[in-house]
Amino acid sequence: MDTSAPTLLLCPSSSDLINNHLHHSDHNGHLIFDPSLLQKQQRIPSQFIWPCQDLVSNTVPEVTSPLVDLRDFLAGDEVAKRQAADLVRVACSTHGFFQVTNHGVDAALIQAAHAHMDGFFKLPIEWKLKASKKTGSTWGYSGAHADRFSSNLPWKETLTFGCHGKESSAYSNAIIRDYFTLVLGEDFEQAGMVFQRYYKAMEELSLVIMKLLAVSLGVEDELHFRKFFEDMSSSSFVRCNYYPPCQEPSLTLGTGPHCDPTSITILHQDQVGGLEVFTQNKWHSVRPHPHAFVINIGDTFMALSNGRYKSCLHRAVVNRSRERRSLAFFVCPREDKVVSPPNDLLGAQGTRRYPDFTWSDLLQFTQKHYRADATTLHNFTHWLLSSSSTPPN
Repeated sequence: MDTSAPTLLLCPSSSDLINNHLHHSDHNGHLIFDPSLLQKQQRIPSQFIWPCQDLVSNTVPEVTSPLVDLRDFLAGDEVAKRQAADLVRVACSTHGFFQVTNHGVDAALIQAAHAHMDGFFKLPIEWKLKASKKTGSTWGYSGAHADRFSSNLPWKETLTFGCHGKESSAYSNAIIRDYFTLVLGEDFEQAGMVFQRYYKAMEELSLVIMKLLAVSLGVEDELHFRKFFEDMSSSSFVRCNYYPPCQEPSLTLGTGPHCDPTSITILHQDQVGGLEVFTQNKWHSVRPHPHAFVINIGDTFMALSNGRYKSCLHRAVVNRSRERRSLAFFVCPREDKVVSPPNDLLGAQGTRRYPDFTWSDLLQFTQKHYRADATTLHNFTHWLLSSSSTPPN
C-alpha cells in the first residue's frame, strides 16, 4: 500500500457525474449515493473504484486479538486489572486495537440503536437528504462522502451526530433528541432519545477504557486520561455506518485504509463482518463478537502515549449479497485542550515524539486540507511545524 504521498481534498465536477450516467445529484452537483439506483446498474461508477494496491486480496487471515473481559476490572479486582492491562499493552503496541466484553452497556440499548439506525437508512433518499451535512459541519447524513471527495469514494452511507455546544453539559441531556426531531420530524423523537442514551453509555465506557489504557501504559496517576477526557461531550460524536450490498465488491471499499485521527473509537458491528486491520505487513479480518465492542487507538491517543501505542490502520470491505452496519463512537478531547503526553511516558531523556497540538488543529487539518489515511499524524505534524515556522504576512 503506497502511503508516501499526501491525499488532498478534491471537489467533484459535474462532468464526471454526467460521464457516469448518474441522474441523482444535489444542487451543488455532488453525486448522491442512492443504493436503490446504483444497484440496478451492472457496473459501479468509476468514482467508487479504488487503486489495486488498496483492494481486497482473495485470502485474508483472521487477526489474533484479545477479548478483554471488563467484569472484574469494573468491580475493582486488582488481579483482573493487571491481567487486562497486560492484554491491552501487547495489542496496542502491536496493531492498536482490542475488544471488550462485559462492558456494562445494556444489550437492549445496543439492539435499539441498531434498529433505529436501520430505520433511518431504509428511508427514501429524499428523507435522508433532509439530514445532509452542512458546509463546515461534521454532523449529518453523508452518502459516500461525495460532498467532499471525487475519487476513491467509499461504498457506504453515514449519519453523524453528537452533544456539542458552547456549554455542552447544560444542553447534552436532550440535544441529540432535539436534533432528530428538528431535522427529521417528530416521528424520530424516539430514535433521538435512544441515541441520546447510547451516547451517554459510550461516554461512560470510554472513561473506563481511558483508565485501562493508563494502567496498561504504567502512568502513575491511573485517572490521568479520565480527567483529560472528562469534558469530551464538547467534541466526541457518534457515527452510524451502513454498507449496502455491492455488485462489484472486489473493486471498491466500504471504508478506505486509514487511521482514525480521533483518540479512540468504540465500535459495535453486526455479525456480517467486514472490518479489517493491517498488522504484520498484511490485512487481517476481525471476527465480529455479538456482545463485544472493538476499541481502536487513534492518532490523537498515539500522540498522548508519546508513540508507544499504535494508531490502528484499518478498512472496511463490502459484500455482494449482504448489507452491513456498525455504530462508532469517536472519543475526542475538548477542542482547545493541548494534546501532550504525561511525563511518565517521556523516558529518561524526556524525548517528545510529537509537538503539542489541540484537537481543533487536527480536526481542521483533516476537514480542510487532508483526507485521513495511514500517515495522517505524520503529515499533520509536518504541516503544523511548517505553519508555526512561517512568519505572518
